Formats: sequence, C-alpha cells, structure tokens
Amino acid sequence: MIYNISFDKATTHFLNFKVVINAQKTNLLLQLPNWRPGRYQIQNFAKRIKNFQATDEKGNSIEVQKKSKSSWELSNLPGEVTISYQYFAFAMDAGNTWLDDEQVYINFINCCIYDPSQMDAACEVILDLPKNYKIASGLNSIGHDRLLAPSFYQLVDSPLFASDSLRKVVYQWASTTYNIWIQGNNPKSDEELVQDFKAFTKKQVEVMGEFPCPEYHFLIQCLPYKHYHGVEHWNSTVITIGPSSELADRKLYKELLGVSSHELFHTWNVIRLRPKEMTPYNFQTENYHTTGFVTEGVTTYYGDLFLARSGVFSLDEYLGELNKLLKRHYENEGRKAYSVAESSFDLWLDGYEKGIPGRKVSIYNEGALAALILDLTIRQKFNNKKSLDDIMRLMWQRHGQNMSGYDYNDYKAAAESIYEEDLDNYFKEIISGSAQYESYLANLFQKFGLSFKKCFSEKVEERHFGFRLNENIVTDIAPESKAEGLLSIGDKILSINGKKSTPILPELTKIVLTINRFGRELSIEINRDTKDHFSTFQVSVIKSMVAKQQQNITAWLEECIA
Repeated sequence: MIYNISFDKATTHFLNFKVVINAQKTNLLLQLPNWRPGRYQIQNFAKRIKNFQATDEKGNSIEVQKKSKSSWELSNLPGEVTISYQYFAFAMDAGNTWLDDEQVYINFINCCIYDPSQMDAACEVILDLPKNYKIASGLNSIGHDRLLAPSFYQLVDSPLFASDSLRKVVYQWASTTYNIWIQGNNPKSDEELVQDFKAFTKKQVEVMGEFPCPEYHFLIQCLPYKHYHGVEHWNSTVITIGPSSELADRKLYKELLGVSSHELFHTWNVIRLRPKEMTPYNFQTENYHTTGFVTEGVTTYYGDLFLARSGVFSLDEYLGELNKLLKRHYENEGRKAYSVAESSFDLWLDGYEKGIPGRKVSIYNEGALAALILDLTIRQKFNNKKSLDDIMRLMWQRHGQNMSGYDYNDYKAAAESIYEEDLDNYFKEIISGSAQYESYLANLFQKFGLSFKKCFSEKVEERHFGFRLNENIVTDIAPESKAEGLLSIGDKILSINGKKSTPILPELTKIVLTINRFGRELSIEINRDTKDHFSTFQVSVIKSMVAKQQQNITAWLEECIA
C-alpha cells in the first residue's frame, strides 16, 4: 500500500490522501481503524473523512459502497486501485493528527485506510511538503520525503512531525541512538535535556537488560497553552505539554520528565510485551483484556521510580508523586467495590471519563500502587536481592522478545516464579478484589523507612458533613455520610445558614444550606457527622531510621537517596 499525502491550504486543516493498493480480488473491502493503541476506547476516526472516491489504474471511477462506519467496499476488478479522500487534521494531542501553517503532525492510525488482507505487507509514504520542512519519525527514510514501514502495523505505530522549525537533540546509550525532537519552544538547553533523559534511559536499559530498538525518537510538542499527554509507539513516543513558557520551571519540567520516562518504558511493556488479546491488534473493535494493571499500572509505577533511582528526581519529588497516587486512591470510592482487573476490562466502557460514583478505579493509579505493593513485598522477603525488576525481565524473556503475548495467569506465574511461592492472596485481594491497600502498605512502608499516616480533610464540609464543593457546586458526596440522601451532585450552594459566601466553621453542629437544584431553590439541613469523610493516607520519611530501614530505602530508591 502506498500513501501519497499532501495539502493545499494548511489553515483549512485538510490533508489529501491518495492511496494506491494492488487489489488481489474483486469487491475489495477497505477499513479505517476505530481506535488507536495507547487509548483503549473506540474513537471513530472515520468521522473526520470526506470525499471518499476510488479509481482503477486507467483512471475510471469505481463504485464505492459504505459497509459500516469504518469500512468501504469497491466494485473493482483485480489490479491497481487508487482511493482518494480528505482527512480533517485538527485535533492536537499525543494521539491525533494536526495540520496548520507551521507544521504537519500525523498519527497514521487516525487517517490511513487499509486492506485487511495486506496488513503484513510493506507500506510506503510519499509526502508533498514545503521544501524547507524537516521530518521526524521512526519510519525508515528511502528518499526525499519518502518513508517505508515493513507492515501496516508498524506504519500506524510510527507518528510523524514535519516543519521548518524542528529542534533536534541527540544522545547515545549502549547501541541505541535517542533523538529528542522538539516542535515549539522548550527553554531547557540541550545539555540539560541530555543529562536528565540519558540518566533515566540508562537505568531502564540496565533493569531490562537490553533495548529493543537501534534508534528511538521522543517527539515533543511544546505548546503555548496548558496541555499534558503522551502516547507510546514502536520506536518513538509523542508527548504534548504546555504552556511551554513554564518548562523553565521545575514543576512543569518535572511533568515532562515523568511522561517521557513512562513512555520510554512502554517500549518494552505493551508495545512488545503485550496482552494476548491484543496480539495482533484488531483495529475494528474492542480488544478486551484484564491486564491493564500490568500494561499501564506497572508502567506508571516505574515511570517515576526510574527517575528516582537514576537521581533525576529527588526523594521529596518522588514521594510527592507517590502521595498523589495515594490521594487519588483514597478519594475514589470505587476502590471499595471494583477491582483493578475488572476496571482493566472496562477500559473500553468508561476508562477515560470520571464515571458514575463509586463504580470503578483507574488502572494507571491502582495498578501503580499494586505494583508498588508487589515490589516491596518481594524486596522484603529477599532482602532486596529480588524485586519487581526480576518479574518484568522474566516476562520480557518469556513473552516480550518473541511478542507471543501473555494473559493474567502468565503474569501471576512469572510473579510466583520470582517470589518462590504462591501469591494467591495478593492476586485475589489486590488485583481481582477490593481489599484495603493500607493493610499491606502500613507494614511495607514502615520497613522501607516511610511513615504512613492518615490525613483528615482540612475542609469542614468534607470531613464533618460529607460533601465536596468546586466553585460552590457539589461534586462528590461521601457514602454513608449525613449529606448522602440530602444533597445531589450538581447542587449549587447559594447560602450557608442564611449568609452568602460564609465559610463552614469547624464548631458548627449543623448547617442549613440554600441550594439551587436544577432550577429549584431548596433549603437543606445537615447535621454534623461523628465519622470523618474524605480522609487519605500519605507517606513521609521517618526522621530517625534504624539501619535496616536505611538499607531498604536505599536499595529501593537508589540514587535519590545517595
């Protein structure tokens, strides 16, 4: 399949496609992906296509019949056919496609139709670009503005930037060349970027034993407005971050380092070490799997951990990220009812939205804490001579290097092989159940030099009355609180005890709220609760560690302790 891509007027945001396919049979069926790897959600990219037409090798029109939302059938004879269409490239994030007067940015998964019978065949891309544009991509260059992928699978896993303002920063580790491509303004110097990126790269390769690519590309969109997103690919990642002016500050730069480390580890974990249900990908429908706690949870845990172990993050910075995970965990009532394995399966249902109250958990957040529990449990048993590192290396050797795929039981078997006894309770309670994490974490953190303390909400309406506000709108109500059954999500607080904008004082035993509920004004009286709500747990360093605690935390977090 040959993809000719051009544009006429960049500010219309339409890319022109002419796709040449050697049809092996009559009535050729063509498809467009409905989702993209890295986001387990049907996205219906076909809604951005218009003017779909087909011709034979003589230029004669071929009848096209739409067969589904993302498939077309041609009334063709065997031989060469050309399909033309326009794609609206006007969605800027790490998984979409964008065209404007400054750049072309393509995620081929969004916009490239394909013949399902030729997905393993080589694909060529021919770009018609302004003469001064440079190209950044993991695809192989075979000439001026011409690229080649060994298969459709690899084509759609290899995004592309093209502009006249691309900045390139290069570093080398072992036998791999790493390219940092920057579109937009990043105030960090080349030396600063190389120092930090090389440090976490070195640590990841050291842990996994090898890097599977001879060349790798960080494709970074530094945007002038607030943004944060990253998507993993075969030998690259796309990262969008902003506002770019704030990258000079540690706060946002730390976010860039975090997502970059996370996405680099995906080169092993999910790109090649992949659930069987996604081996190979089926781009037309959901690829259900229960192991999102591995693909995204383990990766989320390691993304920040590698930054700590390589010394890129300080101890305070790492614990700050860990406390964010704990805060999100304890603020989500879904943790009491839905397991991380169940939430993995339901990614395709509501994994990228808040969802209804108390129904689900995040595979990223819960999976990261589950990975931490397993890591520290193994370290404790074997005095840090074994860890989660050993599980991931074993998984890589068994299922990643050959891309054979794995399932829930394969991961459990690998974990138990390293642990040298069964882990039934861990998998039953933490992965497939909804056990309280603190029953594991309190003991583990103490042994690794960290205190694990309950923190009460500082907001009276949350702790003592059981509801949370955002700009005077009720956003959450604690189960079994005094507010439950009296307030509704979406209620707007007009006054408290007859006064507008009055803070709820700690000593109040009851409050009378005047609210607007979907156009009705109501008066609601709520008594102070004897129970505390919206409490979390947080960690901090034990100031006077014993020698064993110091030994454990140093073995776990390495350079950020030294």
